[in-house]
Amino acid sequence: MTETPPSAVGVVGAGTMGHGLALQFARHGAGVTLADHRESNLDDARAGVDDALAFLDAEGWLTADPDAVRDQIDYTLDTSAAVRGADLVIETVSEALSVKADVFETVAAAAPDDAVLATNTSGIPITDIAATVPAAADRVVGCHWWNPPYLLPTVEVVRGAETSDATVARTAAFVETVNREPIHVERDVPGFVWNRIQFAVLRECTHLVAEGVASLADVERAVRDGYALRTAAIGPFETADLAGLDLFRSIAANLYPHLTDADEPGPLFDERLDAGRGGVDDGAGFHEYDETPADVIRRRNELVSAIRRARD
Repeated sequence: MTETPPSAVGVVGAGTMGHGLALQFARHGAGVTLADHRESNLDDARAGVDDALAFLDAEGWLTADPDAVRDQIDYTLDTSAAVRGADLVIETVSEALSVKADVFETVAAAAPDDAVLATNTSGIPITDIAATVPAAADRVVGCHWWNPPYLLPTVEVVRGAETSDATVARTAAFVETVNREPIHVERDVPGFVWNRIQFAVLRECTHLVAEGVASLADVERAVRDGYALRTAAIGPFETADLAGLDLFRSIAANLYPHLTDADEPGPLFDERLDAGRGGVDDGAGFHEYDETPADVIRRRNELVSAIRRARD
């Protein structure tokens, strides 16, 4: 199916992902309306769009005029108005099924009958969300972007039990028209693809530290400066091909029984949370920070930008 960029996109939820999604579609010519239930969130979103545009411009990723991109985005407290006339609706509110159910009931009633109704959930089953709007279940699809959406190039398109082939195809095509690459998730499994891999790695990392196998700093470096550096160039199956499948099968057979299969996050999280070390916003989490959250995020984005530029 050939698809043109959506002429009208409704984004519901003006947090970090919401303003990033609005920006990505706007910079490719779509008219976007960003909705939230708090005016302060919309004010933060406007500032976030400005910061992201400045970053993209400074890094050489922005081909459109920044003011023209800003003009493509409207802001509203009225969710129904935001999706009225939309080709594509993307919900990116808090990760609670009850909250998403309220949003989908509203957008299913207000959006055109042929609009794609997408959720940016990172873990709630698409089938469960679609069940809250049974009359529109065939148009409900997962469209899970990675943060920041204006920089990372892949998007998971997740099929729920009732999602139609046409909805999957249109969603993937919409993603492609804004210079993103769809990853087709054909089964609605918890965590989809990205988060299943990310949390499998994190689970083993926390296990290694908790068991005293290596320090937190050394495990961090092993992943960031070793494993991740190589996987930025080639994926896991390509790595196995280069080493030889016989070798990797033998290593897997010996190693798999020793990997953690813990079903609880474990003490590394609990100890830090109990001490008020919740992450960058607290100035400490697994690490300590003497920068603002915005500075940490910008430094992260600059590194991701450099890696993308090297790959491209």
